[in-house]
Amino acid sequence: MASTKNITPKFSALIPLFAFVFTFLGVGIYQNDFYALPAPIAVIVGIIVAFILFKQSITSKINTLLKGCGDDKILTMCLIYLLAGAFAAITNETGSVDSIVNLGLDYIAIQYIYVGIFIIAGFLSVSTGTSVGAIVALAPIVVGFADESSADLAILCGSLLGGSMFGDNLSVISDTTIAATQSLGCKMSDKFKQNIKIAVPAALFTIAILIFQGLGLKSVETETVVYTYSIIKIMPYVLVIILSIMGVNVFVTLLLGSISAGLLGIVYGDFTLIESTKIAYIGFTNMTEIFLLSLLTGGLAALVERNGGIDFILVKIKKLIRNEKTAQFGIATLVSTINMAIANNTVSIIIAGPIAKTINDEYHLDNKKTASILDIFACISQGFLPYGAQVLMILSFSKGRIDYLDLVFNTWYLVLLLIYTLLFISVKPLRVR
Repeated sequence: MASTKNITPKFSALIPLFAFVFTFLGVGIYQNDFYALPAPIAVIVGIIVAFILFKQSITSKINTLLKGCGDDKILTMCLIYLLAGAFAAITNETGSVDSIVNLGLDYIAIQYIYVGIFIIAGFLSVSTGTSVGAIVALAPIVVGFADESSADLAILCGSLLGGSMFGDNLSVISDTTIAATQSLGCKMSDKFKQNIKIAVPAALFTIAILIFQGLGLKSVETETVVYTYSIIKIMPYVLVIILSIMGVNVFVTLLLGSISAGLLGIVYGDFTLIESTKIAYIGFTNMTEIFLLSLLTGGLAALVERNGGIDFILVKIKKLIRNEKTAQFGIATLVSTINMAIANNTVSIIIAGPIAKTINDEYHLDNKKTASILDIFACISQGFLPYGAQVLMILSFSKGRIDYLDLVFNTWYLVLLLIYTLLFISVKPLRVR
């Protein structure tokens, strides 16, 4: 990013950023669909406003834009997105996702259906790196369970939402994890280990509550359903998780995961070698939007920073910061507020990331803890948004049988995660040891 030395903090420098946010938000409200306008197009609107507003020469502004787009953290983030896309596409084609879902469902008794859905959704979103993908895969099954058993649909959907956000927040191939770790300059494995300390206690309390809620459920005699799955096809996911925990370089981890999934698909006859390369490329193209979004947002952020916008935010935030703990609360509030405006947790992290990094360094915080907090609060705010993709998707699948309040009041994990994270920030030492 551009140097901020001798730059006067200015509110006006934030106007291009507001143009991006309000374009994205305005079209979403007007269309009643926050994904109606591709986010990269909204960023381009902000870049155009920056070029019109800022006083440097066209050449200077282009150079600043290109330096922002070419920042090593941005490019690293983009390359990781491509590999994650390839891995997701190949494992989907081999039927690995179906194997995970069916394996779980085959072993779940009706009394444990609530906690079972939470765990399956968590493992599925950890493995695939997407809460939306887990919801799409499981929501029809969840509704079917409610139809054919005594299970409460609102509790099932709350378990699904909580489990999906739990896994997405922890996953090493999630775009939010990639954005948070690259923004703070820490290893994914370190952030994963730090995240576990915060997320797992909330998950365990959630599991206890869901087990208690399911004790009174009784089986209803229905036609026997046979779930087919292959343990071997789950192995690429297990490999990626193990390598990530071991601290293996993320590029190596995702490459080995993709190769193992590809070989598995070839051996099982799901596709040929040539077809596997095409599937991997489809995975690349599936990440086009987030790839371009990260690239262009890096350029827009550089323009805003070059003209004093980032410094203006920092000056205002620092007035509210008294110590290390309030610094962490400031970062949490920043990313949550941005996410409430644009309903996209990845974009929120990308926007808040450079500011969080500056605060982190100035107050000598632990970057892996800050990355975790950044990701967690983006996750919490996204999960509670009535216009967020995850909530809207679940409500759509329920076809009016539950409403927003029914869903949120039964999403125990997000409530407990919020409480535990606030306690974690308040009690745990935040400085680098």
